[in-house]
Amino acid sequence: MSKFQFPQSIKSRPVYGTLAPQPGKAHLMIADAEGAEALLDLAEQDSTIMAQAHIIFIPKGTDFSDKLRALSPAQFYEGPTYEASIQRIRHVLEHAHQGLQVYLAGTEGLMGQAQNEAMQAGIPHTSIQTEHRGSVARRMQCVHCKGITEDVLFDPFVCSHCGLNLFVRDHYSRRLAAYQGVCIDAEDPGNIPDPVELYS
Repeated sequence: MSKFQFPQSIKSRPVYGTLAPQPGKAHLMIADAEGAEALLDLAEQDSTIMAQAHIIFIPKGTDFSDKLRALSPAQFYEGPTYEASIQRIRHVLEHAHQGLQVYLAGTEGLMGQAQNEAMQAGIPHTSIQTEHRGSVARRMQCVHCKGITEDVLFDPFVCSHCGLNLFVRDHYSRRLAAYQGVCIDAEDPGNIPDPVELYS
């Protein structure tokens, strides 16, 4: 599953577009897994931007790295996880000049966290391009213990920190780059519906 059409939802839920080349002296491209396909499509639209591009890629078991390197970007970094790549992302944003173009592609978890970093560096979220590709798993915050559970695919799910059974809500926090999960059996302990795959 590379592209997915998300159903309409509440206003706080992110809406993703399609990456399009923008004029600029520098282009920061951050992607994970199938997000590489969006960068490859972007390069097909305008291969000249790669001469000023800094690609930060987290493969997550995919084999797109060689194809991205073949685009001959000005800089290419491959990280094992987002956490391992965060210092590089922050360094690029801290030393960026006005006019930096930011492109994010891949999973919602990656895009949300990278967008948060870019916003903290002074780039408005409306100036950051995003394109969802690949997994529809969510990054969830438990509203009770505040712990974050990554890659949630089922509703309800068990909080990886406090063990509560949580309902997957569409409410999204840009500050946390996470959706919110609330206890599903608070009023009737043990009454938990069978988990259903998201968007099934």
